[in-house]
Amino acid sequence: MTKHESKISFTRRAALLGGGALVVSIGAPMTLDRVLEIGQAHAQGAKPPLTPDQLSSYLAVNADGTISAYFGKMDMGHGLHVAIGQIVAEELDAPFKAVKVIMGDTANSVNQGGASGSTGVQFGGKQMRVAAAEARRVLVDMAARHLAMPADQLLVKDGVVSAKGDTAKRVTYAELVGGRYFNVQLAWNKQYGNPLYAPGKAQPKKPSEHTVVGQPIKREDVAPKVFAQQDFVTDIKVPGMMHGRMIRPAVAGATPVKVDESSIKDIPGAKVVWDKGFLGVVADKEWDAIKAAQQLKVAWSQTQAPFPDQAKLFEHIRNAPVRKRAVEQQNGNVDEAFKNAAKVIEAEYEWPFQSHASMGPACALVEIKDGQITCWSGTQKSHFVQQGLAATLNVPAESVRVIWTPGPGSYGRNDADDAAMDAAVLAKAVGRPVRVQYMRDQGTGWDPKGPASIHKARAALDASGKLIGYEFVSKAFSRVDVDTNGSKPYDTLAGQTLGVALKSGDGFGTPAESYAIDNKRLSWETIPPLLDRASPLRTSHLRDPVGPQIHFASESFIDEVAAAVNVDPVAFRLRHATDPRDIAVIKAAAEKANWQTRSSPRRDQSGSKLSGRGIAYAQRSGTRVAVIAEVDVDRSSGKIWARKFTVAHDCGQIINPDGLVKCVEGNIVQGVSRTLWEEVTFDRNTVTSIDWISYPILDITETPAEVNVVLINHPEIAPSGAGEPSIRPVAAAIGNAIFDATGVRIRRVPFSPERVKEALSS
Repeated sequence: MTKHESKISFTRRAALLGGGALVVSIGAPMTLDRVLEIGQAHAQGAKPPLTPDQLSSYLAVNADGTISAYFGKMDMGHGLHVAIGQIVAEELDAPFKAVKVIMGDTANSVNQGGASGSTGVQFGGKQMRVAAAEARRVLVDMAARHLAMPADQLLVKDGVVSAKGDTAKRVTYAELVGGRYFNVQLAWNKQYGNPLYAPGKAQPKKPSEHTVVGQPIKREDVAPKVFAQQDFVTDIKVPGMMHGRMIRPAVAGATPVKVDESSIKDIPGAKVVWDKGFLGVVADKEWDAIKAAQQLKVAWSQTQAPFPDQAKLFEHIRNAPVRKRAVEQQNGNVDEAFKNAAKVIEAEYEWPFQSHASMGPACALVEIKDGQITCWSGTQKSHFVQQGLAATLNVPAESVRVIWTPGPGSYGRNDADDAAMDAAVLAKAVGRPVRVQYMRDQGTGWDPKGPASIHKARAALDASGKLIGYEFVSKAFSRVDVDTNGSKPYDTLAGQTLGVALKSGDGFGTPAESYAIDNKRLSWETIPPLLDRASPLRTSHLRDPVGPQIHFASESFIDEVAAAVNVDPVAFRLRHATDPRDIAVIKAAAEKANWQTRSSPRRDQSGSKLSGRGIAYAQRSGTRVAVIAEVDVDRSSGKIWARKFTVAHDCGQIINPDGLVKCVEGNIVQGVSRTLWEEVTFDRNTVTSIDWISYPILDITETPAEVNVVLINHPEIAPSGAGEPSIRPVAAAIGNAIFDATGVRIRRVPFSPERVKEALSS
């Protein structure tokens, strides 16, 4: 069964291999003649290092014939391990169920970038494909020597190499390399993370030869999770462990000036850890740590309230100084086109701060023992947490091991990395392992936020109604005020509260589409954070970083222009889209949804119950997605039900259509939640949306009745990622459907009942 290997198996392999080299063993001894027969390409007995240029860093054939695939990324809920297992099984000609994908443990996988940017298959799978292809080449070469036959006279099936026409002449993978390390050099490009690529001499199979890749193989890890048969990071325990809780200020930016440790003296074993702005408590029992955090008396510095009134958030963004401006695309003479336009259409859209609001707040466990640091974390990027822990504790990265253990959710830079750093500081201070479990209010209130933004769009039309000019500019808090991982102390709460020098980054983005307009300019501007240090409104990546907000605005505006010239929304997009794959997804979605050509809004409805349809499309890193939403609007209550979605999805070659469909469905549901409900609330002092009441998300009664997915497979095109693209057009599709139903354009998310009622009554 392809699955995540348990922590016990990680430990077993660590003891066996140490550095993670590729090893295959069987019970029978290997003769000297056999050793010499294998050739100099394979080191005998010497353990290759865990480095990207070693084949052993990616694959192992085990004594029982199973395959271990060591993957420097991890699955955040999509069943990525199934697709990676299919890729490895395909290239090795091994049974799919023989492949075990072991993810994100820095002791036995190299840094392939962790989970980020929908790159699990796109980049991670690309590397595992060439590694498996090279392993097959080496194994077949060994089999040729063993069987005394030319390699081209051999075939491989289910991990068994045999002579063509004479299957009695056979040898298994396990029999070929029993007990020895493969020491095969790969042509590594000297890069880590997502760009890492280290091919061997072998060429992977052609898509026409695939028998495993492309099959709809279902996950087998769901039932163990549902029935509590798999440990999550919250379940990990080690001997001597203490429980830690962090204490955050009521006014963001305040620091402790006096801590009365005697206020918790009645709590057994409770201790305070205080260093500059870093303040936490530990205790032997978790409930005692909770009581200590609640009971500890702290005097905080007098700090001016750092935030504006929430009602003035977007006014603040409009008036804030620009820290960085970038023009991503410009063609023609945009200013001249608007000067000569017969008609100009303008609109502005607003998107709030949003929280990850993961199913549970983050948890991490750090043990410091005999000069070695071990961390169990639900992080998306274990290798970067390794670097962050090393920097925070001032030790070599080689002395730090991070074991990725499934957590409550992520899809971006949530609170997982912060929890790991907090646990490390506490563990160092008390000299014992510390498990930090954030409370619900900290997980939702203090996680990095998706940035709030405004988006201005304008279109120039000539006298015939032709679109001759287009400008789109976003102004927003940076998507990398803190970076996308915890590798630098200045990007974590622990580092910032300990007073490290800050290094806020600047970045945002522009619409990704192929609309051909003679005069076009796409740009973005970032503004300074509201509070530069240890802020509950510090901004970073949330699922599809800034994609939903940008395309909510750009695709809503394209719809506005289509309505202004009285053209069907699908026809208008097809008139301007130029990329054949973009055109194909728009057409495929429209056909599947039985789209009837007409302009928006509808003119045939009355009463309080209305319905409408809307389309939006976008690209993301090579993937193309078109989404059609069908919604019901209750004018009296303001309630929106996003009843039905049709999604056309083109991500190049499809590895596992079953997993891909479920991934798209998940994107749609989360996209609906962010569109209809999610908004961080705050007052002048701090974030006030800290639980499921104050930060509501979509509930099960509000989920779509249907999500129909059209998969467009391009086996000839390398996979380009599916974890995030289909969330990108959701908000715009819903907003366009609301306009189609009501004739009212709502330009601010979320479409809460109160906001909808207000818009419909104005």
